[in-house]
Amino acid sequence: MNIKTRLAALFVAATFAVSCSDTDSGPDNRGNFVLAVTPAASTGVADYLLTAGSLESGTVSTANNGVEQDGTYRYYVTHNHKFFSMLYGQGNPGAVTAYNIIDGELNKLTNFQTETVQAFAPVNNDLLLMKISRNLTTPTSTWYKVNTESLTITSEGSVNTLDFTGLGELAHFTWLKQVGDKVYAPYQTVKDRSFNTNYPDSAWVAIFNYADMKLEKVIRDERTSFIGRYFQDGLSVSEDGYVYAFSPAAATTDGKVASKTKSGVLRINPKTQEFDRSYYFNVEEASGGKSITSWLYLGNNNYIVHSQLENERTAYPAGLHVGIVNVIDKTYKPVTGLPAVADIISLTTNNYTLKDGNTGYIGVNLKDGTGYVYKIDAATQVATQGLKIEGGTLTAIQRVD
Repeated sequence: MNIKTRLAALFVAATFAVSCSDTDSGPDNRGNFVLAVTPAASTGVADYLLTAGSLESGTVSTANNGVEQDGTYRYYVTHNHKFFSMLYGQGNPGAVTAYNIIDGELNKLTNFQTETVQAFAPVNNDLLLMKISRNLTTPTSTWYKVNTESLTITSEGSVNTLDFTGLGELAHFTWLKQVGDKVYAPYQTVKDRSFNTNYPDSAWVAIFNYADMKLEKVIRDERTSFIGRYFQDGLSVSEDGYVYAFSPAAATTDGKVASKTKSGVLRINPKTQEFDRSYYFNVEEASGGKSITSWLYLGNNNYIVHSQLENERTAYPAGLHVGIVNVIDKTYKPVTGLPAVADIISLTTNNYTLKDGNTGYIGVNLKDGTGYVYKIDAATQVATQGLKIEGGTLTAIQRVD
């Protein structure tokens, strides 16, 4: 399908979708918070989107409630007053469904098919999507720009992710991040579809000019391993413009974690577009041996981080320990008030923050089948139990205004 045909198809889909609202969230659960919940079932079930007016109290349930998603693997992002639900098609075409909120309920705006993408991020008024190759014989990765006002794909292009590594391995982007008029794309190098590499102790970032998505340069740092992880944003931009980057130090060779460097935080100066060699934060040293597996930037250099012990580290790390990190003070402080790690089955990594430098909300799914949203105060490092989730596993917490 060429881009003109694609745009026409999207226009028809959007026109039809605007006339059809999904208002199944229930009057008792109206609000601007959107929670993605996978219903309790054996396998192969689709997420439900629930709305709520508060994250600090009450109960929401999937029973006769919520907006069912199409497909079993969905990822979510909020941008330009809209909530985007993205289907991961596992090799098949994906889809993008967009909603806004009217009177506290989700209202579907459009649903259109795209390629399955492995990285996406808000950039200006767009969503930038990236379909990433893991095949050395076809090393072309494709990007798409989706305008969040017209809800159409406005341009697309490709990049050869084998050529610019210079290592005989592919660049596999872990995520994308807008930094001024550039897009920073941290990546790991991979030599096969299992994400193995011969270079487990290097961090790379490709820097693109967003206007034309031309690759401007690649920067490298060997003080830690690759930045972020598969489907996990490892970059954040602080109020002073510096870019901070965490590494879980979890690169694999022959199926086993092979990183010799420590989980740490690096800093990039956007003026020079280089790693700041005067800055390095050894997170494992500060935390007593824990490595960061995901983070949520609260503002004022504070982060809620998920972390794991060295003996828990895997190729796809998902830590169950929660701490507060300050990248200027170079401190890691454990959060109290959460259930015991032994009782937790998973934590949400797509979470909400007030961006006040202090307050964030994460989801905690327990082995007994219950789930809660916890409010975390960075100043006190205390978590307070809030909204209860019934009938499924919480996977994302967002707010649409």
